Amino acid sequence: MTKQGFVVSDAKLGNGLQAVSMQFLTAESCMEISSRRNLMKNETEQENLVSASVASMRASSPTRTRPVASLFETDHHSSWGDDHPWALGIFEKIVSASRGKEIAMFLDYDGTLSPIVEDPDRAFMSEEMREAVKDTARYFPTAIVSGRCRDKVYDFVRLPGLIYAGSHGMDIRAPSKRRKEKKGGNKAVSFQPASEFLPTINEVYNILMEKMKTIPGAKVETNKFCLSVHFRCVDEKEWAALVEQVTSVLKEYPELKLTYGRKVLEISPAINWNKGNALEFLLKSLGYANSDDVLPIYIGDDRTDEDAFKVLRDRGHGVGIVVSKVPKETSAAYYLREPSEVMYFLKRLVEWKRNSFRASA
Repeated sequence: MTKQGFVVSDAKLGNGLQAVSMQFLTAESCMEISSRRNLMKNETEQENLVSASVASMRASSPTRTRPVASLFETDHHSSWGDDHPWALGIFEKIVSASRGKEIAMFLDYDGTLSPIVEDPDRAFMSEEMREAVKDTARYFPTAIVSGRCRDKVYDFVRLPGLIYAGSHGMDIRAPSKRRKEKKGGNKAVSFQPASEFLPTINEVYNILMEKMKTIPGAKVETNKFCLSVHFRCVDEKEWAALVEQVTSVLKEYPELKLTYGRKVLEISPAINWNKGNALEFLLKSLGYANSDDVLPIYIGDDRTDEDAFKVLRDRGHGVGIVVSKVPKETSAAYYLREPSEVMYFLKRLVEWKRNSFRASA
């Protein structure tokens, strides 16, 4: 005999009275109802996840702007307040912290050395910026720490004297020993902590390439050890559909994680490695692990750069500079508003160093 259960339901009648009806159901029917309830719960959780994801996309990709003052303004004040001063306004204070130390420079690429553009393949830095970075590398160890794959960011920068860390620091080529220990240069070492994830990254890339064909303006970029889903050309009304497609794919790949950047979703191996770890690795490769002989300066504009800012904050010395036209929550100590200000900061740093050499001659 089939086992039976029952449910009791209340229904309001048209005349305001209530009637209670008892309905006997088979065990199979009860299971079907339970399955439907679980499905509705999962759908609600998915909707909540998508809504939270869209909110994160908006937060990491602000559209508000305000007029940019003169680069040469020295008495600049903004709504960031005293907690995050304008780096150009207190430049002398920053360089004075380097007395007795060597400055090591770490730079993000997109949004820091180049403007954010609609086509990520055309995020070219200006020749003036390239000269500023080149001059900086003559006086200070200089590294580019980017979400782009290392080869791609090198093609953009085209400066052989720099250290390059691509894929958010998962693909590093760095000096093997401290710079001043050997004359004539040192052999470079490669470090790739996520190499075992390459087959999975390539598989997900191919899937997302097909999925994103349904989202006008979406673009999937492979950065070797991570993937970028660019939505800077996607209508905001389509953001929910985009993130739903991405998260539905990643459900099948728990070894990968999703983070939100400036007009981009980043997919990377779920390992304990980020730009902060890359910064520490590079300092160690330069011979400055746990050293007070260095003043690291890290400049970046993205959420992924926050890990590096936190490392500098926790070390108790170092300079984190976020690039943003609008105030936002950050672990950086200072801010610049756009790449043109980054360029001017680098130029002032080089000029300050040259003057220091002249004064000591």
